[in-house]
Amino acid sequence: MSDPTGILLVDKPGGMTSHDVVARARRALGTRKVGHAGTLDPMATGLLVLGVGASTRLLTFIVGLDKTYEATIRLGVSTDTDDAEGELTAAASAESVTDVDIRAGIDALTGTIDQVPSAVSAIKVDGRRAYDRVRVGEQVELAARTVTVSRFEVRNARRGGADVDGTALPLVDLDVVVDCSSGTYIRALARDLGASLGVGGHLTALRRTRIGPFLVADGAALDDMTAARLLAPAAVATAVLGAVPVTADEARDLRHGKRLLGAADRLVSGTAAIDPDGRLVGILERRGNDLKSAMNMAEGS
Repeated sequence: MSDPTGILLVDKPGGMTSHDVVARARRALGTRKVGHAGTLDPMATGLLVLGVGASTRLLTFIVGLDKTYEATIRLGVSTDTDDAEGELTAAASAESVTDVDIRAGIDALTGTIDQVPSAVSAIKVDGRRAYDRVRVGEQVELAARTVTVSRFEVRNARRGGADVDGTALPLVDLDVVVDCSSGTYIRALARDLGASLGVGGHLTALRRTRIGPFLVADGAALDDMTAARLLAPAAVATAVLGAVPVTADEARDLRHGKRLLGAADRLVSGTAAIDPDGRLVGILERRGNDLKSAMNMAEGS
């Protein structure tokens, strides 16, 4: 019996790390070779894309895809992690914040922006994760990175009072949906929106609903991570990269490291080479006027 291979979409519940989900998948599928594309914080729920077996090689083409999140931002309270899992650092009344103010603040955070990631993040600083440095009391200052927020939309705004460290304060909760490029921190959007409004802000809920063409609606529950739920490598590569049909002879040559001479102009609809049996041969790249496989899949995958 061959080892399982494919891409598994999972709807991660809250309270688990992405590594916890990977460990569960390894046990469920009977293989150690499982990885994921794009970490979700323990607080967050939603779509986690797992690669299984030889298909882990496809994760590098998935991790950089754009994403959609649904989130709740609380205006009036700041935390040291920019989300609800952190410690309170400041609180202020949000009573004077108007809908017009919120709209202006969101507009300023939409489009191509320079964003400073949250200090409690998985970004490495001199070889160590930023969150590990913060946990031992180090001051971490991360460099701004350019990201694109193509949609930052308020679905609902709720105004009301809440007890904050023993004090009743008027706060605003915003239910939002965000389309963004890979590497965008929704926690940082909450922090920066609150800062621009002068009252502080943090994230109280986060759910990832899309990565590229993949939807959380198609994700498996933790108790349904079976081989039957695996998406075939060819289907995934076609959805992400587009397909280039190749003949059986061309597939053989590509698998043996040979070039397809004078074939560079065939990279019109995509870069995933698919053989006549519908199997993924590899991912193609131009070499002058020729095509070569930059990443090969095992023939039985």
